[in-house]
Amino acid sequence: MLLRQIPSVDHVLGQESLRSILNHYPRQMVVDAVRKVLDRQRKQVLRGELVTISHQEILSQITAEVKKKGENQLKPVINATGVVVHTNLGRSLLAQKAIEHLVEVAQHYNNLEYDLEQGKRGSRYSHVETLLCELTGAEASMVVNNNAGAVFLTLNTLACGKKVIVSRGELIEIGGSFRIPDVMARSGAILTEVGTTNRTHIYDYEQAIDEQTALIMKVHKSNYKIIGFTKEVGLEELVTLGQKHNLPVIEDLGSGNFVDLTKYGLEKEPLVQKSIAAGVDIVSFSGDKLLGGPQAGIILGKRKFIEPIKKNPLNRALRIDKLTLAGLESTLRLYQDEKQALKEIPTLRLLTFPPAYLRRQAFRLKKLIQNSFDEKILKVGIKRSVSKVGGGALPGQELPTFVVVIKPAHISVLELEQRLRVARPPLVARIEEDLLCLDVRTIQNDELKLIPQIIKQALDKGHDQGN
Repeated sequence: MLLRQIPSVDHVLGQESLRSILNHYPRQMVVDAVRKVLDRQRKQVLRGELVTISHQEILSQITAEVKKKGENQLKPVINATGVVVHTNLGRSLLAQKAIEHLVEVAQHYNNLEYDLEQGKRGSRYSHVETLLCELTGAEASMVVNNNAGAVFLTLNTLACGKKVIVSRGELIEIGGSFRIPDVMARSGAILTEVGTTNRTHIYDYEQAIDEQTALIMKVHKSNYKIIGFTKEVGLEELVTLGQKHNLPVIEDLGSGNFVDLTKYGLEKEPLVQKSIAAGVDIVSFSGDKLLGGPQAGIILGKRKFIEPIKKNPLNRALRIDKLTLAGLESTLRLYQDEKQALKEIPTLRLLTFPPAYLRRQAFRLKKLIQNSFDEKILKVGIKRSVSKVGGGALPGQELPTFVVVIKPAHISVLELEQRLRVARPPLVARIEEDLLCLDVRTIQNDELKLIPQIIKQALDKGHDQGN
């Protein structure tokens, strides 16, 4: 009886209530959604999970299914975790000027590889090379799609089939199972480990040098610290050793950094400019993360090493596109004035927010939520906590912050957190001591007013959780 009550596909498609859906979405998408929902109804009947068939409910499910399929999978998310460079949430936010430049380039033809003055083919690297060299003191530069690509391309160009000396304490793994030894192996370079995990001396490097050695490599331990009985060789010492044996020294900095963060109460992070000044031959780092630009791998150094890297055929597989270049160029221009960079580059601004500002934002958010909910439904408060830098940078740094804490009365905190993640727009938070915590450091100003509406969605029994 119940199975007979389930309408046919044609009957459903003829319903007036589906007309607007058919007008706004591809017909095949709607047909697929109808079949999926009807099939789900049949299975639920056969399992004894349905005792009545509601045509209105079927139409509602079809509408929800079509809208879900029609949504972009990559979507904006409200980051309430307090992790500034959140790898899973897109890392660094772009500065407004970078966004405007990106849109402008995307909407028009552009001189990506065209020299307007000469009227002939040009180089895409020229758009940022002068800027990078001016900001860092390097002789030459180039950009690829990410820092893993930068390390790979450098090793493949300068050390394929030859040995590269690295301290055991610097054989790091970062997110996504990116390991220095694996990248070396794929590049064709032969890894030569020296020293121990916690202590490496200059004589360890020197004793490992032979006629097959092509490079000395230093890797910044950006996402962990070794403390206690430790010893590592400084960049200057390695440069001196490299010059003595006519071997280039390369440094993988991981997170690129142009600003002395200690002036703003943060821990010390290596400056790209200081590496260049120390005489390193090649340095590579990320364009996003601490730099605050789009994802990219930046390679800087001496021209005699950069030029062959540019000519490596593998470079074409790793090169960046016009949109990345546009975002990177505008971000780099902001670094020509440090005050402007701190004000306009979101990553730097978020990292250096004064506690008083965060406290005001927390009270503002608390009031917005309290004005929308009765205490019997939701308890709201404020507490001190800490934010994280993220992105594999400054692993020991804790940023004092204020969080708005929420305790729902009728569902668990875990259930609320899960529902917020599938709301529209999604809100990603963290849980501490059985309280939902909204860290205002990473919530943008225009997002604050949306949060009460998102919580209402999550608490509403009829809220569509995307199932």
